[in-house]
Amino acid sequence: MNWGKSIVLVFIIFAGFIGIMVFRMSRQHIDLVRDDYYQDEIAYQQHIDRLSRTAHLDQAPMLRIDSVQQELDLRLPSGWEQGTLTFYRPSNRQQDQCITLKPGQQRVSIAQLSKGLWRAQLNWSASGLSYFHEQTFTKS
Repeated sequence: MNWGKSIVLVFIIFAGFIGIMVFRMSRQHIDLVRDDYYQDEIAYQQHIDRLSRTAHLDQAPMLRIDSVQQELDLRLPSGWEQGTLTFYRPSNRQQDQCITLKPGQQRVSIAQLSKGLWRAQLNWSASGLSYFHEQTFTKS
């Protein structure tokens, strides 16, 4: 085999490799964090304001995982009126869950959550102002 045929063979092998990689990459499922991320980006300043208000609270919110009882213990500042707790799963958005919190509710079951990394995103309002707190945890 001469060097001309070797170059052609290398190009054919390289083109085949690229073709296989393109095929495999096109079959891979890529899950966006949110379908409406453009609208979320526009409303991001409101999110920054909620974070700033939360940072200036005298009593910071606290989320504590009780792995024995499979519950999330909530400690919200006094005076909150309504709120939502979102369990956000970065690896699979079909597993995300949103729970509407009632005044006085201090515990939420996490038994139905699958094992792995989660983000607990807490939104609540008090005195007409909204607040946000996020905490990452791993359920084992």
